[in-house]
Amino acid sequence: MSRYTGPSWKVSRRLGISLSGTGKELEKRPYAPGQHGPNSRGKKSEYALQLTEKQKLRHMYGMTERQFKNVYIKAGKIRSGLHGENFMILLETRLDNLVYRLGLARTRRAARQLVNHGHVMVDGKRVDIPSYSVKPGQTISLREKSANLTVVAESIEVNNFVPEYLSFDADNKVGTFVRLPERSELSAEINEQLIVEYYSR
Repeated sequence: MSRYTGPSWKVSRRLGISLSGTGKELEKRPYAPGQHGPNSRGKKSEYALQLTEKQKLRHMYGMTERQFKNVYIKAGKIRSGLHGENFMILLETRLDNLVYRLGLARTRRAARQLVNHGHVMVDGKRVDIPSYSVKPGQTISLREKSANLTVVAESIEVNNFVPEYLSFDADNKVGTFVRLPERSELSAEINEQLIVEYYSR
């Protein structure tokens, strides 16, 4: 399955979650798209709830189903902690996500593009793989030629929050992945147990 490249706002409205993180998608029309969207009724089945939760998280990180499931399987091999929590923590360590969390890009899509185009370095070495798993203690920075990109400057200017598991030097545009995040620091809108139940069927 290829990565979804269609209208993200429609997906946000269908899933009932802001994928951009701004909340703009749901401001004017906080209901599903389509002619029956505003009047959709009926109780969702258990399977539908599980599938919706899985789709929320998958679209949030902009991943294909195969990538998503592979990370889920990897999380299951971690001996300590809960499967669902470990899964979300692994997703959070992706390079494109951390570029977004540091405020170098306004959305995860934009962060993925920065990485794909070779603008991002990890520990001083260029990395152009968005799914690259960053380890605690590693630094994330921009190439010298990329440090003055307008989109990056605009993003840093409007960003007013960097999670505690990251540190960021805005002047030098260098961030450090200090530690693995705790579940309480990740999205409260996701019920990861439903995703575990979905894949355990």
